[in-house]
Amino acid sequence: MLKAIEAVEADRAVLLDICRGLTDEQWQAPSGCAGWSVKDLVTHLGNLFWLVVDAQQLPDTTGVPTERAQEDGVVARRGLSAADVLADYEKVSDTGLTKLAELAALDFELPLGEDFGTYSTKVIPRAYAFDHYTHIRADLFAPRGPLTGQAPPSDELRVGPALDWIEAALPQQNRSAAGECTLEIQVTGTGSRRITFGSGQAMATLRSDAPALVRWITGRGSWAELGVEVAGDEAALAAARSLKVF
Repeated sequence: MLKAIEAVEADRAVLLDICRGLTDEQWQAPSGCAGWSVKDLVTHLGNLFWLVVDAQQLPDTTGVPTERAQEDGVVARRGLSAADVLADYEKVSDTGLTKLAELAALDFELPLGEDFGTYSTKVIPRAYAFDHYTHIRADLFAPRGPLTGQAPPSDELRVGPALDWIEAALPQQNRSAAGECTLEIQVTGTGSRRITFGSGQAMATLRSDAPALVRWITGRGSWAELGVEVAGDEAALAAARSLKVF
């Protein structure tokens, strides 16, 4: 899991550099996450590290669905200034990287909520790599986000762990769809691989590069918008449209 932690470290450095150059207007601008400003988005990424550093710093969301719990955590910290949010992220992520490395050195199953799934502690750093990869590139930068210019690279270091998380989370976070279809997801370009969803003979195939896969599997774009090539059984493809990873 060292690669996943290296990916988080790299994107943490990128995010800190981006945030240090933001204007007040950019901090308050809507991000690619509906209802969240750029400040909210950075708050969320800091909250993820608080989960492994000291979860008591966040609202008690026992039994609450994952995405609602994340929203509650952001709302609870909306009173912080942008400078405080950035300082909080920088400090907690530094400690959090150490905690992630400690988790990766262990090997036990960690339940993270009925809708989120249960994973080996070795896998957890991949979730952090995936979140950073997605939020920075798809939610901070255009076309969904407010920032212009070139987004950070989608190189093997960052793409690999993000795809690893998708592959691990896909069956647990889409149990009903797994009973309806078997798919082969073909990833082209950087991080190329084949991901099988469901069991048995593939009923349909979906083909895209990794950045497009991350966007459609998180509901940030349609297949047509992202140039995803699809073929196969229409019922299986209909089930595939409901897939989501977070």
